[in-house]
Amino acid sequence: MKVAACKYPVGRPADFAAFADKQRRLLGEAASLGARVAVLPEYLSLELAALFPPSVHADLRASLAAIQSLRGDWLELFAGIARDTGMYVVAGSFLLAQAGGRYRNRSDLFAPGGGHLWQDKLQLTGFEKAVGVIEGGDALKVAEIDGVRCAISVCYDSEFPLPVRAQYEAGARLLLVPSCTDTAAGATRVQVGCLARALENRIFVVQAVTAGRAPWSPALDENTGEATVYAPMDAGFPDDGILARTRGDEAWAIAELDFGLLEATRGRAQVANDRDWSGQHAPSLVRARVEGFEPL
Repeated sequence: MKVAACKYPVGRPADFAAFADKQRRLLGEAASLGARVAVLPEYLSLELAALFPPSVHADLRASLAAIQSLRGDWLELFAGIARDTGMYVVAGSFLLAQAGGRYRNRSDLFAPGGGHLWQDKLQLTGFEKAVGVIEGGDALKVAEIDGVRCAISVCYDSEFPLPVRAQYEAGARLLLVPSCTDTAAGATRVQVGCLARALENRIFVVQAVTAGRAPWSPALDENTGEATVYAPMDAGFPDDGILARTRGDEAWAIAELDFGLLEATRGRAQVANDRDWSGQHAPSLVRARVEGFEPL
């Protein structure tokens, strides 16, 4: 299975048609490179706030309310691209209105046959908490693509081992991570999270990122990081766990994933974090005790 992670250049579309053309062009490029699965970055929907006046796009709460009118067009656009390209498409994330004036950071996955499912972001960053109207999701999901089970972990969620472990235990061997970070430290945190999840579960991880500057938006103002495809750092895979990574102005990190090799290496692994996971739950290890120094 060939996968593609996007380093998405944030822009300022003049209208929805311009936004749609950009998505078709980018995803058409991934399809031409043979990708079966393509991942766009977190907060992609907030680029649509540029369609509204400055009083809206300069205010995050106003932006969230405004883009709701485009949700139907969003779904139709990406469903059509998935159908036309024959790819499974993770359309980044859309901040979707909920009851009580709240929003969930929802990552949509579109199938070429017309199916659609989603994963809501579970953990909120300090920025998202400060907004005051964004809430975390309450369910974990796993889907199947061409006989391979996959899951979505939205940005900060990839830094938490237990939810991803639950997805792994439900059969996921491919983790799709739409992300958006505005500092080098933030980009490093998500990278370390992705590497750790690949290591401890023996899975592939595909991370998309936003790139460039959008000073008109309080959420997309600064963007950094490289789109990357990760593998376990073990027998049969690169020592650094990097299968593919964008450089410079490259839009896509593309890698061919061999799930047969992934499963075969479990038996000859140098370390087996995935199999040894339960050792952490030994009764004597669940809690640490404080001890004083004893004389020799």
